[in-house]
Amino acid sequence: METILGQQAKEVFDVVVVGGGGAGLAAAIEARAAGRSVVLLEKNDKLGGSTSWSIGSITSTGTPHQLRRGISDNPADHWADMPGFAGELAPRDNDELRRILCDEIPATFQWLLDSGIRFMGPMPEPPHRQPRMHNVLPNSHSYIYHLERRARRAGVEIRTGERISALEVHSGKVTGVKSENRLFKGWATILTTGDFTNSPELKARFMGPQEAKVEGVNLTATGDGQRMAEALGARILNGDLALGPELRFIAPGKETLVRRLPPWRALALFMEWAMNHVPAAILRPFLMQFLTTALAPSPALFEAGALLVNQRGERFGDELDRPAWRVPEQPGKVAYIILDQALAARFSAWPDFISTAPGVAYAYIPDYRRNRPDVYTQAASLKALAGRLGMQPEAFEESVHASPRRKFATGPFIALGPVRSVFVHAEGGLAVDAQHRVLAADDRPIPGLYAAGATGQGGLLLKGHGHHLAWAFVSGRRAGRFAATSNEGAETK
Repeated sequence: METILGQQAKEVFDVVVVGGGGAGLAAAIEARAAGRSVVLLEKNDKLGGSTSWSIGSITSTGTPHQLRRGISDNPADHWADMPGFAGELAPRDNDELRRILCDEIPATFQWLLDSGIRFMGPMPEPPHRQPRMHNVLPNSHSYIYHLERRARRAGVEIRTGERISALEVHSGKVTGVKSENRLFKGWATILTTGDFTNSPELKARFMGPQEAKVEGVNLTATGDGQRMAEALGARILNGDLALGPELRFIAPGKETLVRRLPPWRALALFMEWAMNHVPAAILRPFLMQFLTTALAPSPALFEAGALLVNQRGERFGDELDRPAWRVPEQPGKVAYIILDQALAARFSAWPDFISTAPGVAYAYIPDYRRNRPDVYTQAASLKALAGRLGMQPEAFEESVHASPRRKFATGPFIALGPVRSVFVHAEGGLAVDAQHRVLAADDRPIPGLYAAGATGQGGLLLKGHGHHLAWAFVSGRRAGRFAATSNEGAETK
């Protein structure tokens, strides 16, 4: 129902979900399954969020994939293993939410399968004692494709290009959200807007001024939900923790074949079969198109003596001393990795790789030469390499020869890059309780307000591949159910 209040249109629903990534779609689907009217609001022109940007790994126990391989596993062991990823930060973890994640991801994994999503795996990832990491097929777009279809079939109203500016509050209760010219009313509001990896303000406040200069992989992850909830007295936990800054290769100008594959169920099933039956030598060229996109170069490159220079051909610090913190201050915010013939030969075969997607494969120098000519430059001399990169040859040669770390003597010489510095994800989410209600400073729930995914991470530490997506879907589904069945009343509509 829509009415007009002055110049502002008002629409009324039972549940309002803000953010159209994996957590938001899961919340909307579950709230609608409970019989509530639901609107899902996304500020971008299409759904996806950081879920679409991800590699697509999800970590779970008790999956059909584990059972087919005879792997005996359980949520209790998963819960016990996760602190191994957190290390010395483990005391800052939210044990209650970690228990919820581990207990509920098996059913949520099956829910994803029931939605039409397919996986390969499981893959080992120590300190997990059992293989638990599953990789989505054919790519992470599959999550959004299938969940959006499920949401629309269920009757969820989906609005894209709808930027929400504030929460509406009446008598101390959140009663909806506001955009520039529209008011969306609901007795429950769920924030699923992602993290703040691309919010200079929040990064400066929680991490520091240098971190504030580093962009997020997802440029639209600007902490909108955290900002709106803080205005009502909510607080952010673990805001100083993030994956990054780290160096990443600039993404290709257009998506690779693997990323462009349609997320059709039949194709995913064929790929799942192929992963288990087709010889690795045949599969490898296909996997390399995925693996040489925007992944991180291995730190082992710099440990072995590779150099890092800016667009002027100048070294700008010790390559072993947090170079990702300094790249944002360089011209164009990019840098290049320089190798000579000996280093290139070393990183052309196991165990020295350029990049990897855990559990999938490893990429070496020949893979980048073949699949990423836009980030691979080779020349017989340093002077010629500088010319091809648009650098001043004398300055570049001086930087290389003056390096105290290694003597570069024999060509051909290779430049990998540009690379840029990014945050992949941040752990700073709103404090929430076990029902995913957003908590104020006194630990009392803010009436009518819920949060899930990275926005409602609640102090939970999610290091390790596959845990962020697992939490997105588990917490999204739970927040949708709790919001839909809350007894706070529809009188606020």
